[in-house]
Amino acid sequence: MHPTERFFSGNGTLDRGAAGQLVEDALHGADDGELYLEYRASESYLFDDGRLKQASGDVSQGFGLRSVKGETAAYAHSAELSQEALVRAAATVKAVDAGQANVSTAIEPAFGANHQLYTDTNPLIAVPFIQKLTILEQIDAYLRAKDARVKQVSATLAGNQQEILILRMDGRMTQDTRPLVRLSIQVVVGANGKMESGSSGAGGRYLYDTLLTEDGWKPIADEALRQALVNLEARPAPAGELPVVLGAGWCGVLLHEAVGHGLEGDFNRKGSSTFSGRIGEQVAAKGVTVVDDGTFNDRRGSLTIDDEGTPTQRNVLIEDGILKGYIQDRMNARLMGVAATGNGRRESYQHAPLPRMTNTFMLGGSAVKEEMVASVKRGIYAAYLGGGQVDITSGKFVFNATEAYLIEDGKITAPVKGATLIGSGPEIMGRIAAIGNDMALDPGIGTCGKGGQSVPVGVGQPSLLISAMTVGGTEL
Repeated sequence: MHPTERFFSGNGTLDRGAAGQLVEDALHGADDGELYLEYRASESYLFDDGRLKQASGDVSQGFGLRSVKGETAAYAHSAELSQEALVRAAATVKAVDAGQANVSTAIEPAFGANHQLYTDTNPLIAVPFIQKLTILEQIDAYLRAKDARVKQVSATLAGNQQEILILRMDGRMTQDTRPLVRLSIQVVVGANGKMESGSSGAGGRYLYDTLLTEDGWKPIADEALRQALVNLEARPAPAGELPVVLGAGWCGVLLHEAVGHGLEGDFNRKGSSTFSGRIGEQVAAKGVTVVDDGTFNDRRGSLTIDDEGTPTQRNVLIEDGILKGYIQDRMNARLMGVAATGNGRRESYQHAPLPRMTNTFMLGGSAVKEEMVASVKRGIYAAYLGGGQVDITSGKFVFNATEAYLIEDGKITAPVKGATLIGSGPEIMGRIAAIGNDMALDPGIGTCGKGGQSVPVGVGQPSLLISAMTVGGTEL
């Protein structure tokens, strides 16, 4: 029996036939809509300061019922999986403005499923608790023994299993079972009265055993320590407009925030994105190709189907600098007269879907990172970016560089701290002077926020040479 059969099997749960009839009646006359059923089990362990400081587990389930007519949507949700709760929700969604005109197109977004992109085994029960605790203890002991400057180690292991079932207004049904795990390690080091930290992590839609072997967790621990020790030696960052070389992999978070959000269908339908109405125009330097692809096996941002039942796919958004398309859910796709792209996502049954990214990245080029660095007289090499802020309308952003170095006379020299990268997405896309041959995806640590909802995502890019970018620093 598929795990999602739990929604229709005993204990006062829903009756499949009756639920289908209720959905059909509630959504009669609507443009679109669905019943979204969800079960989620999650756990988290924090090992800090030599002991298990926090352990938590949670199980939740519920449903969301949505009716869409024109640009209006009604959404009702409940944590009670019963016929009575569904009847109440159906009455609520019928409150969609009856005077709102239907807006349909001849393009019906695909419905179905890709091949399964991840295991349906529950990661929470595949590894016993004592083994998880033992590994967290080993991580702590390993880092403290490796360097006497280590003052504190925090390791967090987290996982969840999500099971969803989507029933549409015409009776079509699809389902998915999604695992997700992550290991995060933070290290604090101190010397000569100075304290600094470093962090690293990895995760994806697979089981814990990928992370809980020495080959899995030691590279993460080593990277967290390396970053902390680099920061211990860092000096204040310079300020001004400088050439910047961005590292491969996680630095794609800047692309995600400054460009990816601006390519989401709702912002473009409403005309609030800097990319609105620019399909077919040059929006980035030649050679720049940006893709959103939810079909990678086991990746954190991947989905067999999105949260509306549409199969995920590979969507080329920018090709050789030309804007080709937007990221779409079903509603915005219908209103814009295009096909859904498999990007309708929601945090949980309590939320209506929005057009959201999956794994968003820039394709590699032919340049070599060392040659990019060698071409810079004075600039910044940003190896790792932290948090940032972005304005979708203008594309303007501010990002912290959590690991950065000076470039002097074509060589990477001293590490710097306090560097911020300032600019706008479209402007920076036009200033890409070289694209590396080292494209990499992030290790599986990304979470994206939008409209009060958080979903797991992936980012990636090759090394990039930006000819000029405003760098905010603390050097006097």
